[in-house]
Order: sequence, then structure tokens, then C-alpha cells
Amino acid sequence: MTNFELQDMVTEFRSASGVPGVVAGVYHAGEREVVAEGVTNVVTGEPMRADTGFLFGSVTKVFTTTLVMRQVERGRIDLDERVIAYLPEFRLAVPGAEDIRIRHLLSHTNGIDADLYFPDVNGPEALRVAVAGMAEQVGTLFAPGEYISYSNGGMIVAGRVLEVVAGLPYHELLQRDLFTPAGMNDAVTSAERAILRSTAVGHFADPVGARRTDLFKLPDSWGPAGSSAIGSVGDLLAFGRLHLSGGVAPNGTRVLSEDSAARMRTVTYSMGTPHLPPIGLGWLLMPFGDITVLSHSGASPGGVAVLMAVPGHDLVFAAYGNDARAMALFDRILLSLLRNRLGVTVPDLIAAPIEVEDLTPYTGTYRSNQMRVDVCVEDGVLAETATYEPADETQRRIVTAFAGGNVPVISRRFVPVGKDLFAPAGLPLEKFTGYSRQQLVSYHGIQNGKARYRSASGRMTRRG
Repeated sequence: MTNFELQDMVTEFRSASGVPGVVAGVYHAGEREVVAEGVTNVVTGEPMRADTGFLFGSVTKVFTTTLVMRQVERGRIDLDERVIAYLPEFRLAVPGAEDIRIRHLLSHTNGIDADLYFPDVNGPEALRVAVAGMAEQVGTLFAPGEYISYSNGGMIVAGRVLEVVAGLPYHELLQRDLFTPAGMNDAVTSAERAILRSTAVGHFADPVGARRTDLFKLPDSWGPAGSSAIGSVGDLLAFGRLHLSGGVAPNGTRVLSEDSAARMRTVTYSMGTPHLPPIGLGWLLMPFGDITVLSHSGASPGGVAVLMAVPGHDLVFAAYGNDARAMALFDRILLSLLRNRLGVTVPDLIAAPIEVEDLTPYTGTYRSNQMRVDVCVEDGVLAETATYEPADETQRRIVTAFAGGNVPVISRRFVPVGKDLFAPAGLPLEKFTGYSRQQLVSYHGIQNGKARYRSASGRMTRRG
């Protein structure tokens, strides 16, 4: 893929989709390409630039893990130690907190049911308040180490552990111990800093065109999970290169030991399900044919960022779109890089739909924090209805703003494509070969003819 081809892909997609702005960058074998198109904000019309800043969203989770590994190297944190050894006050609303280890926080195997837990707190006390509130508002989905379920709550707890052992607020630690030594020169941790330079804001698709978000960022209480870190494509490329170079940043600074970088990209848990990639520490280890891509995406209010790095090929891809629909473009670019730049044979993940005589093991009601999913059989396929059930008005206000003004009841139909595996009906199966494989749904723990868990977008809901 030449720079011209990357430019063509971005231009064609924006023209067809109406996404306001995109910035995408590729580093490969010593050469870097960055393409920026459109605007940062449909209200101001400011152009998107190669160095425009944007919210990294959940890509921050890999930053948080990197910070933890730095403390492991210093002997201040033991991955196998229980969280309560560092946070004696850590409790959940149900028993189980005492069994969660540090590695469970970083591998999304902790079972903390806090995906939509949004304490409305900002400032240096935000993480302390958020973790304290878990004792009353947050339960568990499963025992630590039993399954993978993408965990915002786990990363919030990891951030608070960092604050306690390092003696600094999370955002200061992120700037001092990662952004500065890694040469992430555009990266900041506050809207007040970001507004001093070109910074993109999110948008939502609207019948008359893209509509700017009214919420720039989530509260600081989600800092380690992805609410606050802001920077450029160049920052993400530098961070990805650091991890491909055994912990050495492009500026020559060693940020992590070679062993720590290797541990982060080594499988710690796999559920053996096609749409759920094996997990390392922080990184999702997504297989594409014979290679593994270190990956993470990051949603922000009306925006989406991605970071992907390919070990052994010295390739990093990073991008941001200020409309979530840009994820389809990023999937397309990734597959083109693998197939056309690296010559990788990427097989289709799903061959064809299959016949399943009895779908009743999957039917029923599944729940997680403030979310209910009802599953039934209609016309020989599974039909799902997902309903948001806010805990209180504060939660409703934040989630509604994050979603762009409303949280609709979502109804979808799914066809079986593998053992306990389903794909959205009506979509071409090749769509799920890339990063979009996470749109598949799987069921787990079938006992007495009924599944115990449903997994979608890497998140578990539990029967009951």
C-alpha cells in the first residue's frame, strides 16, 4: 500500500459515508505515512491535520498495562498478588474481590461487572472515589480466571493500584512515566491542555448529516480505562513501535524491559472462540492466518481510534475517525496492509452458515451491569433485544450523552455459523474476517440444556 493508495481509501470512504474527518497513519520498516481528511468539528469547520489530537479511548488500557509493568520491574507490584494487598479497602457488592489478582485486571479475566459503571467524578480523587463506590454498586459476572469479559472496571482498579504504589495521581503518572519517555510529544491528559492545539471532537450519524457530540469526554473516573488520554496518530505509532522494539521507544529511551514487552504480547488466556481473540496483558492478540496482530480499539463520545502492531514485520497502523462508522474503513485498511503490504494470506473466519436443530439452549434473559438481553427463536433464527436499564439518573445522563442523545432498544437477528457461535443475519460473512469479527456472538457454559453466558463485543452477560 503506497501513500497514494491509503489516501484513496480514506477519500473514497469519506465520500461514501459522510464521516466528517479521518486521520490514519502507517509505519513500516522505517517509513511513515499519514493521511488526514475532512474536519475536526462540523460546527467550526477546522480541517483535520496529520498532527490533530483526539481521544485515544480504550487504547489507553494498553498504556495502563504498560505503566503496571514498569512498576512490576521496580518490584512494587507482583502480577500474581491479590489486589487487596495493595488496596485493602477494595470491595465489591458481592463476595469475590478478595480473590482477584493483578493479572486478572490486565487480562480482562477479573469478572468485575462494571461495564456501564460511570462515577461522575473528576480531578485527582476520581479513582479513589470510583473504587470506593464499587463496594455498593458493582458485582461480579464470574469467578476470577473463569472467562474473558472486556473490563473497564478492572482497568479502573489497576489505575488506582498504580496511584497507591507510585504515589502520584494516574494522569500525572501517565505523563511522566509513559508519554514523556516514549516521545509521545503531542499526548496530554486533559481537555484543558488539548484545546491549546488542533483537537477533534466526536459526531453521530444523523438523517441530515453528522451531528457533533455534546459530551467531549467521559469523567476522569474512567481515566485508566480510556476517558482522558488525548494525542495524535504519531503518538500511537510511537507507542506501537515501542512494543515492537522490545520496550525501546523510537527516541532510543528504554520504557519497558524486553521481558515485560514480551509478557504483554504472550497469551495469558484464550476462550477458543473465533471472535474472541486470545488475550495477553493489555493487548488483544488477534490471529490473521499465520500471524498475530497486537490490537486495541478505543471508543469515545462519537469517535473511534485504533492501534494495531504486527510483530516480526515492523508494521504499526493507527487511526481515528470522528464518527464511529469509521471503524469499517479501519478494518478495510488493516486487511489491505496484511494482504497487499505484507503478503499475508488471511482466510475467511466463517465459511458458511450451519444448521442447528435446537436453538433453545441459547434462549432466555441475560444480564450484566445495567444491561438486559432477551433472546428467543423467531423463524428459525435467534432474535435478540438489548435494553439499557440505568442504575440512576447520573448513569442515564452519562450513557445517554455518550450514545449521542438516546440509548435505543436494539433488536437483531442471528444465524448459527459455528459451535455455539452466531453472526448477525443479512450481513456478508466475509465482513467478519477482520476486526469486525467482534460483532459475532457466542454462548458459553452450557449446563442442563441451557447456556450460562452470552458473549458479544468481548463482553459477557449472564443468564438470570
